[in-house]
Amino acid sequence: MEDERARTVFVPPRRERSVVEAHLAEAGLRPTSQRSLVYEVLLGHAKEHPTADEIFIQAKQEKPDISMATVYNCLDALVRHNLIRQMHLDRAATRYCPNMHEHAHFLCEECGEVSDFEGQAKPRQSGFKVPREFKVTQVEMNMRGLCPDCTEKGVSR
Repeated sequence: MEDERARTVFVPPRRERSVVEAHLAEAGLRPTSQRSLVYEVLLGHAKEHPTADEIFIQAKQEKPDISMATVYNCLDALVRHNLIRQMHLDRAATRYCPNMHEHAHFLCEECGEVSDFEGQAKPRQSGFKVPREFKVTQVEMNMRGLCPDCTEKGVSR
């Protein structure tokens, strides 16, 4: 019994978990315990835009038998069912973002923090010459620079 208490980690209340499971089901996914956990972890760390490794480490705290392959499979299913987005910033590890509203990402070149900037990108009004026969379904915008904290510290680039 002592060992079980030592392994106890925070588990969201059942009401929150049922919301996660409902989102999965609405997207057409079977809400398995692994998918629910991976999605919960991602939602709980959305501002950090975690990598698969970071999600795995968090998920493993609650479900010690989860494998890295399972985490990747869950993330792939969540992406395919439009519950999360993959983010590719430079040559760094892929990050995941559960914010499905149109927005841009800002990468601080000093500390590596990723921030969301709300807004809508309209390719035809942006100055980009998108031929009429192309149908744009998604626009990704990434910006780079210094976050307010790094700017305040006097970092210059």
